[in-house]
Amino acid sequence: MTDAPILIRNATLIDPASGTETRGHLAVADGVIVEIGAGIDPVAVPDGARVVDANGKVLAPGLVDLRAFVGEPGAEHRETLASASRAAAAGGVTTVVCMPDTDPPVDDPAVVDFLIRRARDTAQVRMIPAAALTKGLAGQEMSEIGLLQKAGAAFCTDGAKALVDPLVMRRALTYARDFGALIVQHVEEPRLAGGVMNEGELASRLGLPGIPREAETLMLERDMRLVRLTRGRYHAAMISCADSVEIMRAAKKAGLPVTCGVSINNLALNENDIGPYRTFLKLSPPLRHEDDRLAVVAALAEGVIDVVVSDHDPQDVETKRRPYAESADGAIGIQTMLSVGLRLVHAGEIGLLPLLRAMSTRPADILGLPQGRLAVGAPADLILFDPDEPYVLDPAKLHSLCKNTPFDEARLQGVVHLTVVGGKVVHEVD
Repeated sequence: MTDAPILIRNATLIDPASGTETRGHLAVADGVIVEIGAGIDPVAVPDGARVVDANGKVLAPGLVDLRAFVGEPGAEHRETLASASRAAAAGGVTTVVCMPDTDPPVDDPAVVDFLIRRARDTAQVRMIPAAALTKGLAGQEMSEIGLLQKAGAAFCTDGAKALVDPLVMRRALTYARDFGALIVQHVEEPRLAGGVMNEGELASRLGLPGIPREAETLMLERDMRLVRLTRGRYHAAMISCADSVEIMRAAKKAGLPVTCGVSINNLALNENDIGPYRTFLKLSPPLRHEDDRLAVVAALAEGVIDVVVSDHDPQDVETKRRPYAESADGAIGIQTMLSVGLRLVHAGEIGLLPLLRAMSTRPADILGLPQGRLAVGAPADLILFDPDEPYVLDPAKLHSLCKNTPFDEARLQGVVHLTVVGGKVVHEVD
């Protein structure tokens, strides 16, 4: 890593915050952007600066991932903060929010403080813990939202579990409102979500129990009414179907303080990709029908869906090399999120600017962070990538400790050549 001044010349500068795309140069010093200029070359080069010729590659803000599961503490065999940060840096992700599903859970300010210190010592990118919404992730007793936020938690969520009790959710939204805190919900009614894939004709033909869309929409509709009642800030972690898009569109039109995300897997894949019972595609929410996939892609382009997340969830061989119905949910994705998203760009389903906005500017805005923009004075969290450069994904080359990627041996485009965090180079491809 280096903290010397950096000058990146001859780049295609894309700033999702302002919606601009220009050819020019950008200079970094003391961890922030100090100059952005049009034209290939700057008037003057900062003293001692390292000069990088981008050769027309895209220079954009680093990605901000609002949903990644990291095993530390308690399940370091699945993932550590260090290994997750290496994967993030290689994929152009410069800020990662880590879910509280750890052992012990992140339901105490002391655990938040430990994770922040641990990340500072071992991680290459910015890693921010999310705190548990309820004590022990049990869904019964609200955690100390104010103290957890003060300790540095990004937001409060029960991670992969939905908060089912409406009274506890009402109290949490009311309490969080007074602190300006954000409540994030995994929108899935567990008593309806007893299956293992999307409910429909394909599930019947495969002989697998299905998960109806209503498992998602009933929880989402209930929460929208609780938000209307409390006016607390609410974020639906991931939506996956057309009906959920309509619920979010109506809530936003009504002026409710709500946002939502979508998993990169639900954007790029559908239920047919499960094929011959591929357990690496057993996910929560499940992969939906192609009509639902097209609906969430359109909603992302429209802005109804605010952010794209990796839903990075490392699972080891013992939990994935099982019959489909018995295997664990989850796939890794933090290193491949950008490349998989670029599939949509190359297919003409979404533009590069709105995709980058959903992966950088909007998540940064939701967290109240200054990242996610190319502007003088903004933190120098940057990625330089070639959106057209092809490669075949080799799981052995992924930095995550687990290799449960849905895109094993997939043909992808989009190589990240340089990742800068706070003015320091944390990943580089010659």
